[in-house]
Amino acid sequence: MGLQLHRPLCFFDLETTGINVVKDRIVEIAILKLLPNGNKEGKTWLVNPGIPIPKQASDVHGITDEQVADKPLFAQLASEIHNFIKECDLAGFNSDRFDIPLLAEEFLRAEVDFDLNRHKTVDVQTIFHKMEKRTLTAALKFYCQKELVNAHTAMADTEATCDVLLAQIDRYEELEPTVAYLSEFSSYKRSVDVAGFIVLNENDEPTFSFGKHKGKTVDEILEKEPGYFGWLLNADFPLYTKKVLTAHRLQKLNSGN
Repeated sequence: MGLQLHRPLCFFDLETTGINVVKDRIVEIAILKLLPNGNKEGKTWLVNPGIPIPKQASDVHGITDEQVADKPLFAQLASEIHNFIKECDLAGFNSDRFDIPLLAEEFLRAEVDFDLNRHKTVDVQTIFHKMEKRTLTAALKFYCQKELVNAHTAMADTEATCDVLLAQIDRYEELEPTVAYLSEFSSYKRSVDVAGFIVLNENDEPTFSFGKHKGKTVDEILEKEPGYFGWLLNADFPLYTKKVLTAHRLQKLNSGN
């Protein structure tokens, strides 16, 4: 049984200046859109990050400052990329913990209102780790009997991720081949803000997952310690986390609670 799609599923991969979601930037993004009829459409963009690419990052993905010097900034590509994934669900390898939070930061810096509530997400790495606990190269070899050629180029990793998910669905009968099921199955925790600073507790209440208020609900802390909200907005947290907290606070104020 193949993957059942009710709307397009966009597999994507980022090459970046580093692994800090707040401070680092995209230097390449590849998206492979899988349509419900089985057709595929792929696009790749090289991006000028606006900051130097560290040598250790270039050593991994092979992209240097010289290669992106004349490429557009993400802000110049944001609308095009957003339109390409609009009305689609998203899939990637370690995407819930890195690629999606970083992509959200780039969109918000470019003043594009990226809202994860409009997309279901499937993290192929999480499915792989729950089922086999290995890496992308090993996953491709294990599931597809293929070697990963040109690893750490965005499109090669993206195509490999797509191949692995389709093979996982064919291999495991217990995996329901729908994005809704795979999205839930591939999530380790129910994150509200994609970066995992705000998660849902057993009562579906937004709850802090870090710091001195870890395990306490957002509503409780905003009521007892309103200054904490201001500190969060001015601290070095992802823009999407701040967006979620601001929206939640406005909702509570408008409801009179």
